[in-house]
Amino acid sequence: MRVSASLPSRLPIRPRGPMPQALSPYPQRGIDENLELQARVRPAHTAIVFYGRELSYAALWRDVEALAGFLARELGVRPGDRVAVDLQNSPHYVIAFYATLRAGAVVVPLNPMYRADEVGAILTDSGVTVAIVAADLVDRFSGWAGAERLRLVVARYADALPPEPVAPTPAFMHLPAPDLAADPRLVSWAEAVTTDCRTIPRNQPGSLCVMPYTSGSTGRPKGCPHTHASVMHTAALQAEWYELSPASVATAVQPLFHVAGMQATLNGGIYAGATLLIMARWDAAAAVELFSRYRPTFFNAPPTMVIDLLAQPSFTDRALDSVKVVSGGGTAMPVAVAEQLERRFGLVYIEGYGMSETMSPTHLNPIAAPRAGSVGVTVPQTVACIVDPETLAPLPDGEVGEILVAGPQMISGYWNNPDADRQAFAVVGGRRMLRTGDLGHRTADGYYHVVDRLKRMINASGFKVWPAEVEGLLFAHEAVAQCCVIAAPDAYRGETVKALIVLKPQAKGKVGEADIIGWARERLAVFKVPRQVEFVDSLPLTASNKVDWRALQAQAAAHAP
Repeated sequence: MRVSASLPSRLPIRPRGPMPQALSPYPQRGIDENLELQARVRPAHTAIVFYGRELSYAALWRDVEALAGFLARELGVRPGDRVAVDLQNSPHYVIAFYATLRAGAVVVPLNPMYRADEVGAILTDSGVTVAIVAADLVDRFSGWAGAERLRLVVARYADALPPEPVAPTPAFMHLPAPDLAADPRLVSWAEAVTTDCRTIPRNQPGSLCVMPYTSGSTGRPKGCPHTHASVMHTAALQAEWYELSPASVATAVQPLFHVAGMQATLNGGIYAGATLLIMARWDAAAAVELFSRYRPTFFNAPPTMVIDLLAQPSFTDRALDSVKVVSGGGTAMPVAVAEQLERRFGLVYIEGYGMSETMSPTHLNPIAAPRAGSVGVTVPQTVACIVDPETLAPLPDGEVGEILVAGPQMISGYWNNPDADRQAFAVVGGRRMLRTGDLGHRTADGYYHVVDRLKRMINASGFKVWPAEVEGLLFAHEAVAQCCVIAAPDAYRGETVKALIVLKPQAKGKVGEADIIGWARERLAVFKVPRQVEFVDSLPLTASNKVDWRALQAQAAAHAP
């Protein structure tokens, strides 16, 4: 079997060739101790910049300890309990994340675009009884079975802003807070961060740390429980791979609830003692102002954000000429944009590959030897191989097959979901490996290329959408007789969600594309809502009488502009 070599535990500060060299093992401690260490070593150093407000490492740690104490003493959070965090990028998010860990609990990060039913499904599955949420999202925590038992710490983004923000801020940041007295479940952030922290046992490397959710083959969300050790692995790894240090200014523009932003910027940045330049939500015009003022050195973003920034009318070279590393993934970087980055700024987009199950990267392009169109080489202590997706037989270099991975950053199994475990893991060559569901090939010198997906997952601007979930919702529409959801090519997002629908006879001529999209928007996170709806008389079937989504997918690709 051809398997990439097991790499050493650490890499040099700047890899000098395609394969990293060995350094000492990563720290065996809780992730929260990284922040505690920075607060002790460099208390006055700026940890966070938020539209002009600056927060030192010492001040950040004080708020973390206070909120941790409130969670433990007032809300009864115990080690191992799950605590949901539903916030946009903000100082509140960083504090909530680390306070949950300091209390010995497990962070369950939520996408703020999730609707109430989606929030309810995840909180019910994970057993969450305490959540830290933004004021504008409180309504998502009602209307489903068990919601009445929750306790919610409610934060207002505006409270974290300076009197005069130095860049435009999103409107949602200024929404009024809900009436806390009207709902006994609610407690204000201000009250929660005035509590003294009681003595809390240290987290162990093997203790659970973070549990992001990813969609399953039936649309049911799957919890990915990660330990402090697995989170430490990809945080420390990326901090060193990207040369982060206390002198670094790292952009926190990718969502921090997503493993890409969580690890490369939040946990990787704090591990290195860097300054995090946080934007609540991506806005290219605001980014130009903030980048020009605060001079980031590390820009971690998917291609869509890079494209937006370069296309912004107010963009000048000053917004990027301080950047030393630009990295990301999710979708391929367009060649023309990559060439512009290199021509104007001498920057090569460092593409990587990973997933929620691996706490992000299993592959990264070496800084000194990146390769266009490749997701890079396996990162330290990680192995990967290419196999026939039907037989799991190893394939030689150059042949396309399913990518399998294994390493210390991989979950041991999904949260209370043995059926999903049986589908996702396989033993190859005596090693238990994760089936990524992605098709790719490996070059003779160890670079991996992702060429297609074995799964049906739609990847829209880096957000993953499972068609079965969207189809399940559309079938609930009174006008829909049949439907199939596919990925449609999109020049901006890479892919977008398209629904092909057979209407019931009585609905033909009465229900239009806007009706379906508007109805779905009220019930799904924005990134899951179909952006294209096509009404058809019938859907093609396979020999087993299943809708032939592959044929429809091929047709959509063939007719793409």
